[in-house]
Amino acid sequence: MRKKYKPLSLKNVQTCKLSSRKSKVQLDKTGRTFEKGTFRDFLCSLPDILAVKDFKSVVDAIITAGKNDRPVILGMGAHPIKAGLSPVIINLMEKGVITAVAMNGACIVHDFELSLMGHTSEDVDVELCRGTFGMAEETGKGLNKAISAGVKKGHGIGEAVGEHILKSSAKYKHLSILAAAARLDIPATVHVGIGTDIIHMHPAADGGAIGKGSLRDFKLLSSVVADLRGGVYINLGSAVLLPEVFLKAIAVTRNLKYTVKNFTTVNMDFIQHYRARENVLRRPVLSGGKSYALTGHHEIMFPLLAAAVLEEVERNAPRC
Repeated sequence: MRKKYKPLSLKNVQTCKLSSRKSKVQLDKTGRTFEKGTFRDFLCSLPDILAVKDFKSVVDAIITAGKNDRPVILGMGAHPIKAGLSPVIINLMEKGVITAVAMNGACIVHDFELSLMGHTSEDVDVELCRGTFGMAEETGKGLNKAISAGVKKGHGIGEAVGEHILKSSAKYKHLSILAAAARLDIPATVHVGIGTDIIHMHPAADGGAIGKGSLRDFKLLSSVVADLRGGVYINLGSAVLLPEVFLKAIAVTRNLKYTVKNFTTVNMDFIQHYRARENVLRRPVLSGGKSYALTGHHEIMFPLLAAAVLEEVERNAPRC
């Protein structure tokens, strides 16, 4: 026979005074209407809670790293380039805010095409149906030639491509992140999965050179990660490859007895994916450090972060 239930009586529920209860939202944390003023005024008008509080904490971490001469590494996928952020990233490199850049293989494709032609990013659906996806002659030939030549000189892929673009007559090379890294002598590394990038389909692709160059870049990135204590690692728009590479760099440097802890990690993407959450935000800081997830479109969120950092770096504006 089924048990019969009756509505629960609430007459003996114990209450407490609202004045004695701890509340997470206070008057001094609420936002205010922004009508006009500086960018700092806008930032200070935002509520000091949740994502805004995390955003300000990331700004503080980047500023503190710069003041203490600690690394700020930007690990990135190709979408930030396709979203038009190259000038913003290059400016941060020139201002000394970003001190190292790590890229996946797709980045060099769009960085190269943008510097050469002033445009990039083909229509994959259309070109795939035609059998022409990834078959741009200049891209495949130019990048593979740059990689092979640079690796023969002892470079990794990042330095090889950056030096090639910098020394070229490309009309828009001022938009190349890799050329800027070569010009500024900033570590720029490229981490490749063979078969993941369109230039691997080109007849000039040399798997030995690509693999050797990418391994050299892993070792170079690991050298920067070994010095990451007190610094910041930002993962911008790479959901799989860069989070895995970063975790392995953490692993090998700790194995070599470097004190890689007490740093800040940040993941910026419009969706928070598993690998970035685990391999950037959680696992690396288990032994010490902080992590922040900033969710939103790259073309909005990263310029906001850059502006907030530069507001303080260049104008010495007090923090909110």
